[in-house]
Amino acid sequence: MIHEAASTQSNSVRTMMSRRIPVVPSFSGQRPILPLLLRSRHGRTLSVTRYRNAESFFVAIEGLRFSNKSDLLYQTGIVAQMALSSHLLDVGFDDRWCARNIGLHIDKALAYANATGLNHQSPELERLAVVLSPYNKWRNPDLDGSRPPVPASLPNIPPLLRDLLDHVRAVTGHAHTRRRKAHG
Repeated sequence: MIHEAASTQSNSVRTMMSRRIPVVPSFSGQRPILPLLLRSRHGRTLSVTRYRNAESFFVAIEGLRFSNKSDLLYQTGIVAQMALSSHLLDVGFDDRWCARNIGLHIDKALAYANATGLNHQSPELERLAVVLSPYNKWRNPDLDGSRPPVPASLPNIPPLLRDLLDHVRAVTGHAHTRRRKAHG
């Protein structure tokens, strides 16, 4: 079940706070224009929804339902992106800014999330993030019908994602979700 964010009727802001990113990640020598980070009730609602959806998509990975490694990597990218964007939305990033400047790049999302307080130190996740980015390459073949080769050595993905989800939940304060139907 994919959760949709509830609309926020109130214009009240949970916490109005502007933050500067303490360390600006650099990607291929380019530094995107950084947004002003403002925490809001709307951002919090989107954050909770992203977190719940990440948990829902994780159920299929946890249940080891993927015989095709490309499908597993694609699904892993979805879960990681939703979890990391949950944190980014919670600290005040705008969803449109993330779509334009981070897109499907897990490595970028992880760098921005860690620079804004997630502080999830996982060398295995950092290595996997590079393999995943952009994660749509594992679902959509190139024009010639080929996909990149799956790396010979992958980490144990289910516990790696479980650690990420638990860390995001601890940092954001989102409630633990009940098990739902798997997506995948």
